[in-house]
Amino acid sequence: MKKSWKPSASIQDLVKRSEIITKIRSFFLEKKILEVETPLLSKATVTDINLIPFETNYFSSENNLNQLKLWLITSPEYHMKRLLAAKSGPIYQICHSFRNQEYGQYHNPEFTILEWYQNSCSMKKFIYQIDLFFQDVLQFKKSEKISYQDVFIKYLNVDPFSTQLSELHKISKKFNLAHLTFSEKNLNTLIETLFTLIIEPLLGQEKPVFIYNFPVAQASLAAVNNKDHRVAERFEIFFKGIELGNGFYELTNYLENKERLINNNKKRYEMNLTLQKIDNNFLNAIYYGLPPCSGVAIGIDRLIMIALNKKNIEEVISFSFDRC
Repeated sequence: MKKSWKPSASIQDLVKRSEIITKIRSFFLEKKILEVETPLLSKATVTDINLIPFETNYFSSENNLNQLKLWLITSPEYHMKRLLAAKSGPIYQICHSFRNQEYGQYHNPEFTILEWYQNSCSMKKFIYQIDLFFQDVLQFKKSEKISYQDVFIKYLNVDPFSTQLSELHKISKKFNLAHLTFSEKNLNTLIETLFTLIIEPLLGQEKPVFIYNFPVAQASLAAVNNKDHRVAERFEIFFKGIELGNGFYELTNYLENKERLINNNKKRYEMNLTLQKIDNNFLNAIYYGLPPCSGVAIGIDRLIMIALNKKNIEEVISFSFDRC
C-alpha cells in the first residue's frame, strides 16, 4: 500500500512547529503589534520577473460564462500595505502564500510566510528588532550585519559597484561556473548569479547574517538610499546558507512605485514573459499615503527547518507538494 497518504513531517515535529508559531504570536502580542488577515485570492498579481503566480477563475453562480481571473498571492505585501495606508499602525501576518515552479529542498509551491511591518522605523533599526525576534523566539545567537558591497569584497575580493563584466567572468571561471555564465552580458544579472551561487551558501554558518544595502538594480520596492544612490535600503537574512527573509525600508513615493511596476512589465516583454495587470488598489493606497515604514517577509517553514535541524522543507510541513 502506498504511503503518500501519510504526513511528510512527523507528528512530533508538527507539535514543535505549533509551539514555535505560538511563540511567534506571543512575541507580537507582547509588542502590541496587530495580527491581521488579508485575502489569499487577488484580482491582480505581482509584476516581479522572478515570481510565477498561480492563476484561477471565479465563475458567477448566475452565469458560468461570466468569469473573473484571480491569482493566489505570492505574498500578502500589497494587501498589508493597503492596511498601513488606512492607518492600521504596526502589523504582522502569518499566512500561506503560493509560487509556481518552486519546489525542492527549500521550496514548496504552497508555503507559510511571516510578513511584518513597523511604522516610523529605519532599515537599520528594523534589522535590530528582527535580530531580537530571532534571539527571543528561537534562541538564535546575535546576528552579524554586513553590507552587500563588503560581503562581495570579503568572499570574492571584488567591489560590485565598480566591477566589470570581464572581472566577473574571470571569477565565474575560477569557481567552475563559466558553463552557466559565459553568455551573460548583463552586469547586474551576473552579480546576482555570483551572489546566489558562491556567496549565499557560505553565509551564516554559526549565526544569522543580515546583508543590507543591495544594488539599486535589485531594489524591488525598497527606497533608494538618500546618501548613496547606488544602493537601495533592502536587506536579506541568511542562516546556515539558507535565505530566511527579505526586507525593505519601504518605497512610499507613488510615482516611483508605479514606474517600477511598469518597468517590471517592460522586462517581462523583453524576456517573453506574460505581462501582468498592475494592481491599482495597491497603487491607490500608495497615492493615499503609505506611512514611512520598514517591512520584512520571513519564510516560516525554513525558519522551523533550522530550529529543528532538518535538511528538507517537507520535514516541517504536514503535507508536502508530492503528498497534497
